[in-house]
Amino acid sequence: MESVVEVDPDDLYGLIAALTQDQWLPARPRIRVAVAYRGHTSAERDLSTGLVRLRGDSSAEVEPHLMRNFRKYAHRDTSPGDSDWNWLSVAQHYGLPTRLLDWSHSPYVALHFVTRDTSRYDEDGAVWCVDYAAAHELLPPELRSEIEPAGGGLFTTEMLSRSAYTLSEFDRFHDDEGHSIPLFFEPPSLDERIVNQAAIFSTMSDAAAGLDEWLQRHPELYRKVIVPAQLKWRIRDHLDQANVTERVLFPGLDGLSRWLRRYYSPRDPVRNPRDA
Repeated sequence: MESVVEVDPDDLYGLIAALTQDQWLPARPRIRVAVAYRGHTSAERDLSTGLVRLRGDSSAEVEPHLMRNFRKYAHRDTSPGDSDWNWLSVAQHYGLPTRLLDWSHSPYVALHFVTRDTSRYDEDGAVWCVDYAAAHELLPPELRSEIEPAGGGLFTTEMLSRSAYTLSEFDRFHDDEGHSIPLFFEPPSLDERIVNQAAIFSTMSDAAAGLDEWLQRHPELYRKVIVPAQLKWRIRDHLDQANVTERVLFPGLDGLSRWLRRYYSPRDPVRNPRDA
């Protein structure tokens, strides 16, 4: 199956169907569709982590120093637990470049991130969709045995800590060909932002590895749905009507201010033919 999916530039509901239909999924979860969604304002952007964008091939060398200093200078009650997974989740949540990538259970949250920057409405965006249950079926037995009793869904930080309490312990896991492996987990509910965004994190067992490189070897496990630039205003209007806004996804005065600034910004009729 072709992993890159394109939709008609005038078909909003065709785009939603492309994101939500489940015929392509290899896994058949017991409870719900096991898809993680990630939205990009530009279709050209890859799945590089913040840490890789910061340090590239030397990510593995700098990661221990970043995390050691984050733990040293953070408030003592910052993390809900002392495992590397809890600290890594907190660090990602507060903007430290880490090996984690942000995902969501919700395609609508992903579409929000595709359309949040109105200055880039002349570019095609993209939503990456990954069947994490099927991806977890390819994990080494030690990790797979931890996730299978939970129904083949997502890891938690507690589950990860039982198999690999530290990142260095996790980095010893590889597939049969020696490649690093990915997994997906739900972060602790640190605040309303994580809850409202239905947050999921992904990580690789190598700080410098790219998830998109792994997905290229397993194209049946993902789709990259291209969001036409011409659709972005219609998507944004649809999301605002559905109350998927900065005010909801980023609770607090900063999210309220982001929402009001965007909502009351003038529209460019060149980018939005419906207003021309």
